[in-house]
Amino acid sequence: MEICTSPEEMRALEAAAGPTVVVMTMGALHAGHTQLMDVARGYAGTSGRVVVTIFVNPRQFGPTEDFDSYPRTFKRDLQLCEEHEVDVVFAPDVEQMYPSAETSVSTIAITAGVLGDILEGVQRPGHFDGMLTIVAKLFHLTEPNIALFGEKDYQQLVLIRDMVHALDWPLHVVGVPTVRDDDGLACSSRNKFLSKSGRSQAAAVPRALQAGVQVAHRGTDAIVRSVTQVLHKADLAPDYVEVRGADLSADPNTGEARLLVAVPVEGVRLIDNTAVNLGEHA
Repeated sequence: MEICTSPEEMRALEAAAGPTVVVMTMGALHAGHTQLMDVARGYAGTSGRVVVTIFVNPRQFGPTEDFDSYPRTFKRDLQLCEEHEVDVVFAPDVEQMYPSAETSVSTIAITAGVLGDILEGVQRPGHFDGMLTIVAKLFHLTEPNIALFGEKDYQQLVLIRDMVHALDWPLHVVGVPTVRDDDGLACSSRNKFLSKSGRSQAAAVPRALQAGVQVAHRGTDAIVRSVTQVLHKADLAPDYVEVRGADLSADPNTGEARLLVAVPVEGVRLIDNTAVNLGEHA
């Protein structure tokens, strides 16, 4: 496994014989990430290359968010990458990725547009601009044929697909189903900040999603009501509970849609989502 810590080192790698498949992370790797690595290995085959990027991107953290305290476990991350047959780890520092950040008169960034202002964008203004900008930079540096992203961050996945389409990038973006722990909670690097009681309380989030799925045939109002009731019984107040189209369009009426929630637990914002089929009886 090769470890590249600068754009120059990444660009200097010889091209792989088969497809290059990238998995982008902020480190603190968990089962969700290793699932992405395993899926990536399947896409890359024996002649391709699996690249994992590890970069905690300051531009997608707000001024009151946890950039400094975000978990960093680089040594363990490298071990997991090696165990899951990753070929290249690209782990630059902030100065390598934003060398002119302190001196530039203007900051160049990709703008997420209207889909970046809903859901998470309401709570975290500018987050998706920062996310898309670093993803674009990493696409340029890793030159993948395929990029894998988890469905847990569903809004992120939709926006990355939109960016790739809008900018005519010659790559395929694949969404990989959310990996969950035994209690149903979606794997996240921030879960480690939960206490034992907080973890127990947080298990209401996946239960609430399933409650929404069960009443999807009754429409969006029934879904939101059911989800909110489960969360309130666990003394949880969601930042949002919304049903949107699979492309995040507003007010879907029938067919495939997405139920999305964000729930603070002990200061940790848990985001989760699931597919729902409106108007189809269970």
